[in-house]
Amino acid sequence: MHAEIIAVGTEILLGQIVNTNSAFLADKLADLGVNVFYQTVVGDNESRMLETIEIASKRNDLVILSGGLGPTEDDLTKQMVAKFLNEKLVENKDAMLKIENHFAQTGRKMTENNKLQALYIEGSVPIKNHAGMAVGDFYKGAACDFLLLPGPPNELKTMFNKEVEELLKQTYNLNSHLESKVLRFFGIGESKLVTELEDIIDAQTNPTIAPYAKTNEVTLRITASATEGKSAEKLIGEMETSVLNRVGNYFYGYGDDNSLQNVVVTELIKNDLSISAAESLTAGLFQSTLAEVAGVSKVYPGGFVTYANAVKSDVLGIPTETIKKYGVVSESIAKQMAIQTQDKMKTDIAISFTGVAGPDELEGQKAGTVWIGLAFKDNPVVAKQFHFAGNRETIRQRSVLSGLKWIFDEINE
Repeated sequence: MHAEIIAVGTEILLGQIVNTNSAFLADKLADLGVNVFYQTVVGDNESRMLETIEIASKRNDLVILSGGLGPTEDDLTKQMVAKFLNEKLVENKDAMLKIENHFAQTGRKMTENNKLQALYIEGSVPIKNHAGMAVGDFYKGAACDFLLLPGPPNELKTMFNKEVEELLKQTYNLNSHLESKVLRFFGIGESKLVTELEDIIDAQTNPTIAPYAKTNEVTLRITASATEGKSAEKLIGEMETSVLNRVGNYFYGYGDDNSLQNVVVTELIKNDLSISAAESLTAGLFQSTLAEVAGVSKVYPGGFVTYANAVKSDVLGIPTETIKKYGVVSESIAKQMAIQTQDKMKTDIAISFTGVAGPDELEGQKAGTVWIGLAFKDNPVVAKQFHFAGNRETIRQRSVLSGLKWIFDEINE
């Protein structure tokens, strides 16, 4: 079952409104097991609308058009579909009565053009609009079917949920159930992830897996189709196990809207672990990132920003001689920053960041050279060296995220 979504409206083309309808419909159709391979936007122009409708009808079983069912001159959808099908428009009496009652109740005169909202294509099924005036339309054709929905999102969503979903299930015997699960990874690029999973991706049928590159991370969506939810969940679970056996070291959480800081704070709270930090090159970015998460105050009492060497000595108590001996961009200073912070803040975990954000070198070290120190409970303090590419902001962001992932791994070890 293949469908195409056509959003009608010049204002969408011009960027004056955001097309949320197509996203909603695509998600709903996916849940029904209907494939959407094309989404199109067309303006309020007769010739271009007819051309778009013709193209869509040749490559799909169902064409869904949203918008253009209203009473104004540029509302042309049902007229153009009727013209393409060589059918005429007829009046739906229930819809017309609703329109007349609306104007009578509001004390306004109904203009002639409002009658257009009650028209539908002859031979089709009119669809009740619970949240507006314009009647929807479902036409069964010889080669392709057409579904016409209103443009206002509230009207479209209400019509789909209350009328269209069940209509599509019954018409096309849609009893499949689609489930998806999003896995999130940090520390591996999309190309590397795809390479590691190449044979799995090549052999995929059901479930399918699709990688998406995000800012500083990669997500992997696993989608399975089955006749009922538990079967789909079982298929997803088996695929997830195969994926994590390959790239589990980079995995940190689930969901479209999740983040590394959300997951880490959740883990800290769940395990009753407090955290503090001392930051040099990141200048408070790690701590402000933690503070984006509601509830972090349960585990984060505070920390230090020790950008200058003198502050590292005066505030953290690191001897000046140690800084001179090893240099600020060093394993020794990263360890000292972490252990001194843990001692002063009395937290279970303390993390430190020191390095070169760039663009210039520091102490003979290239931009992107970063040391992160970690004092984790009663374990010996450890420091790791990283080399990040990019501008100052990218290096600082990568440093923070790498620190968060390290903490996540330690908690879940």
